[in-house]
Amino acid sequence: QVQLVESGGGSVQTGGSLRLSCLASEYTASTYCMGWFRQAPGKEREGVATIDSDGRASYADSVKGRFTISKDNGKRTLYLQMDSLHPEDTALYYCAAGGYRFCAVALGRAYFFPYWGQGTQVTVSS
Repeated sequence: QVQLVESGGGSVQTGGSLRLSCLASEYTASTYCMGWFRQAPGKEREGVATIDSDGRASYADSVKGRFTISKDNGKRTLYLQMDSLHPEDTALYYCAAGGYRFCAVALGRAYFFPYWGQGTQVTVSS
């Protein structure tokens, strides 16, 4: 059972930056594809970015050019660098992991990810 723990959320003003981290209890075939999702109050959960074990990343159109997903395999940690934040980025951000091999296809599709963290809150004020 893979356990994921997010950290790094907080409150910033428009245009600010935050870096989220997600520590995994282990890296196995079940964590081949890892990603970030977010859910704002009253809205559905949406995919933000994914990255596979080979480092191939995919992004939602809403965050392209502003967010960067990366991972440090030695530290078993997934990151999401968020720059030029907008109030619309305010949400609870979740780290997720799964073994699906076509990670780009998994972007935004929560059913490909059996393992989830508890979420970390990001609030962007105008």
